[in-house]
Amino acid sequence: MQIVETTNEGLKRAYTLTIPAGEIEARIDAEIQKVAPQVKMPGFRPGKVPANLVRKMHGEAIHADALNTTLRESVDTLLRDKQLRPALQPKVDMAEGYEQGKDAELTVELEVLPDIAAPAVDGLTLEKLIVPATDEAVEAAIRQLADRQKSYTDAPEGHAAEDGNQLIIDFTGSIDGVEFEGGKAEDQPLVIGSGQFIPGFEEQLSGAKAGEEKTITVTFPADYPAENLKGKDAEFAITVKAVKVESETVIDDELAKNFGLEGLDKLKELMKAQVEQETAGLTRTQMKRQLLDRLAADHDFAVPPSMVEAEFNQIWQQLEAEIAREDDPEAARAEIEGEKDDYRRIAERRVRLGLLLSEIGQANGVEISQQEMGMLVQQAAQQYRPQDRERFVEFVRNDPMALAQLRAPLYEDKVVDFLFDKAEVTEREVTREELEAAIEAEEGADAKPAADKPAKKAPAKKAKADAGDAPAAEAADEGEAEKPKKKAAAKKKAEPAAEGEDAADKPAPKKKAAPKKKAETEAE
Repeated sequence: MQIVETTNEGLKRAYTLTIPAGEIEARIDAEIQKVAPQVKMPGFRPGKVPANLVRKMHGEAIHADALNTTLRESVDTLLRDKQLRPALQPKVDMAEGYEQGKDAELTVELEVLPDIAAPAVDGLTLEKLIVPATDEAVEAAIRQLADRQKSYTDAPEGHAAEDGNQLIIDFTGSIDGVEFEGGKAEDQPLVIGSGQFIPGFEEQLSGAKAGEEKTITVTFPADYPAENLKGKDAEFAITVKAVKVESETVIDDELAKNFGLEGLDKLKELMKAQVEQETAGLTRTQMKRQLLDRLAADHDFAVPPSMVEAEFNQIWQQLEAEIAREDDPEAARAEIEGEKDDYRRIAERRVRLGLLLSEIGQANGVEISQQEMGMLVQQAAQQYRPQDRERFVEFVRNDPMALAQLRAPLYEDKVVDFLFDKAEVTEREVTREELEAAIEAEEGADAKPAADKPAKKAPAKKAKADAGDAPAAEAADEGEAEKPKKKAAAKKKAEPAAEGEDAADKPAPKKKAAPKKKAETEAE
């Protein structure tokens, strides 16, 4: 095989490979000899079909397979002989006009990884900000928990319902005098001003009293999930069975027992562990961003444009998904379009840090064990339906690129932990507010453009909040669809679940639930 280098500019390389026809023919002959014993043909005993007949019958398919194998091995030989480390999969093209029996000529274009001198890891100093889990912090967490466990008592006789009051109602909905499925319920609790029901429903119940009967008219939103109700005017006949006012939740053993715990002491213990876990996560984020900012400031080398483009596309897809859930998608899109260069710069920083961390890891023997990798694959499989998990595992194990993408975050974390262990770390106690402010400050001026904009949209905030991180180089229930009330908000993970709690909503007019902004979901 003849190799001619045609491009050597920066990290870009291009080659022309010429594969002699004789080499391809030799591979074809070898393949024919291999398959001939399995070929069956009338008039010949198994395994006795002449090679020329095998070539005549299957020559085209064998030639295609032999050519593809030869091309693949030729590219592998090129990478090995030239000691090339591709940034991404090389682009391989066959020259036009190739015919069987002639030399094959192909072009190989690629970007190579830069040569990076692994930085010294000694002498690194980091400050670790620690937030102690004080009694005050634990009590505040319990109070927040208690505030979400609202209870109500009967209001004084004749009390007119107002915002924050709970009504117990029966209702029947109809359109043009005909009741519709999902539009009827009994003993349905409804808090005035909660936004549980479609627009106009709760407002017309303000001022209602226990025992009162009312008929209200509302219009289903144009984007309502049930096709037969979109934009329709509906009438609801309502009986107000009770009006209740909110009562303060007492923090005691009974509150703890509502969550299936033995008593208040156990709840305090649980909430203290939660506070410690939350602040430990923030502390790690602060230290990691501090570390990455130091590495970014001390290292500046060319990175493969193809990797930057791939990283930028990933960021942009995330932003596109987020702005689709904004109240004003067009305004959000216009905002991020104006900052496109900033996001491309973020992508370049991520790639550079990823390559740097990979180099540090390899130079210092940081590895991921087979056991760790197996656990990682199994954890990722849990995101899929039970019947699809085995297929996902098989796919990942047979796709090196998918496996590398799954491996990258774990490898990055292991390298970061290695650097934490090597660093000289000083600790300082701070408040949670001070820690969060430090995280914002350490996102880095080059990784958080326009951070001072007060009207920043949620998607932009998300991408910029993640900008300090480096990638390692490696259906709605149909039975509920016609109810104008939105579903109850999902419990936060750290909140203890009450024993016997029933998450199913009673039949009620549901409205389409608005998606949470990213900033909200991150805070949970």
